[in-house]
This record gives sequence, structure tokens and C-alpha cells, in this order.
Amino acid sequence: MESLLLLAPLPEFLLSPLKAVYACHDGTARLDDVVAEHGAEVRGIVMAGGSAAPAPLLERLPALEILAVFGVGYDGVPVDYCRARGLRVTNTPEVLTDDVADIATALVLMTARRLAEAERFIRAGEWSGGAFPLARALRGKVAGIFGLGRIGAAIARRLEAHGMRIAYHGRRRQAVEHDYFPTLRELAAAADFLVVSCPGGAETRHAVDAEVLAALGPEGTLINIARGSVVDEAALVSALEAGTIRAAGLDVFENEPHVPEALLASPRTVLLPHVGSGTHETRMAMAALVVENLAAHFAGRPLPTPVC
Repeated sequence: MESLLLLAPLPEFLLSPLKAVYACHDGTARLDDVVAEHGAEVRGIVMAGGSAAPAPLLERLPALEILAVFGVGYDGVPVDYCRARGLRVTNTPEVLTDDVADIATALVLMTARRLAEAERFIRAGEWSGGAFPLARALRGKVAGIFGLGRIGAAIARRLEAHGMRIAYHGRRRQAVEHDYFPTLRELAAAADFLVVSCPGGAETRHAVDAEVLAALGPEGTLINIARGSVVDEAALVSALEAGTIRAAGLDVFENEPHVPEALLASPRTVLLPHVGSGTHETRMAMAALVVENLAAHFAGRPLPTPVC
């Protein structure tokens, strides 16, 4: 029976099929002790998109062959190290694309139409004192998408259906009709809504900084459904407090589950607890992909969704 090291709390619908086939060792509480006892036999790691498997940990696992990420993001995996060592890495793309794109669209709607504020307004009994303030329409506005991959493209389709114009920035120009901007600052300056849907990791850490937020401007709104690390949260707090930008809709944060008090207190924010892929249907499909990737690897078959 192959041994797996678990680096994140996993839902029962994933844990049960893993335990039925593998010897699973929980590394979420006493990682050093678990590695000392079982590290020599561990052949696979199962982790979540927000967890980390640093190279020094992997060095302590001489029999390791595969890392299976329960999520689409794998910025916690040292991919270059894994390639050099011949380790396989898998994730769970595509099955969560629609749900994450739906959440991005919801955040655009909630910030534009001030829906969270309107809900609090009516619950507080303020309607009897007068009408709720006017909000903003989406039609004709520019959605600037930072990262036009699977999820970014799905967001673009949804926002186009609301009458928005699409622009984007990424590592390369794509064969699409949307306007391309060579820098993120230029995209922010052209956008009414800057939607972050790029990968996380060192390459994009704090890509949305004070300069980009200033370019977005006092009528601009930031939406982030990617990784919290992409946005400089201190700069975002300053921009919201100074009115440098109009609002922010966030499903991800730099230090989850901890959210800065200034963001919690701001009337300009709509905050969600990283629920982009949080539907029964999608999480079950993600779990199935993790199981399928592991089974394929240990059976010597091609991986369904390889990263490397």
C-alpha cells in the first residue's frame, strides 16, 4: 500500500477514497514528527491550493514521486525543483472554471450595484427613512482582466453578456478581439473594473500595487478571485481609505483566513471567504480528479491533468 502525506485538511468525500487505497499520514498538525516517522516511505503528497510543499520538506521524502493539488493553483509547489528531481505535479483545472467565474461576476455586480450595502440598509430598517442611494450600471463599462486563461476567459464571456467591454493584460497577446494592454498599469488606467484572475506565485506577488491602484482611479473597482498574494493589501487599504479607488470585491486574501481589520471595517469592500469553487458539484469533481491522478500515476498511466 503506497503512503501519502496530507498537507491540508481534506473533505471527507476526498479523504475516504484516499484512505481506502493508501496509507494516509496527516501532516497538518505535527508535520516534523510525521515526516520523521513516515518520511522514508511517502510516495505521494496531497495538498490544497493554498498549502505549501517547500523544497526543504520534499528533500526529506526520498521516495516521493507525485504531488497532487486539490485546487487549480499550485503556487505552493516548487515546480522547478520538482521538474529537476523528476517529481510529477497535478492539479484540478477546468472543473472549477465556471464556479470561480460566477463568483467574479457576482463581485462585479455586488460592488457596482452596492448590493451588500443595500441588503444591510433594508435589514437595518433604514428604507422607511428614504430610498437607497443610486448605484452604477455595468453596460458600457470596461472590465480589465489580468490573466486571460481559462477562468479569465469565462469571466470575460459573462461580463460581455452584461454589456461590458473587455480588455486584458497577460504574459502574451492572444488571438481574441479584446483590447490588449502591454502593462498592468495601462490596463488599470483603461478599466472601470480590474479583475484579477492570474496565477499566484513569486512572478505575480504584489503585481497590483499602489501604482496600479492609482492608475485604476477613484471611479475604479478592484476584483480579486485569484490569489491574495497578487494584491498588495497594505496599498489596497490605503487606496480605499483615501478614496483612490471606488471599491474592492475580494474572495482571496494575503494571509487567509486572517483579513485585515481595515478591510472588514471599510464600507467600500465586499468580502467573501474564498468560496470561488465552493459548490458541492465542483468540489466533488475536484476530489475525483485528485483520486484519478494518483491512481493513474501509480498504475503507470498518463496523468489526466499534469502540471509537470
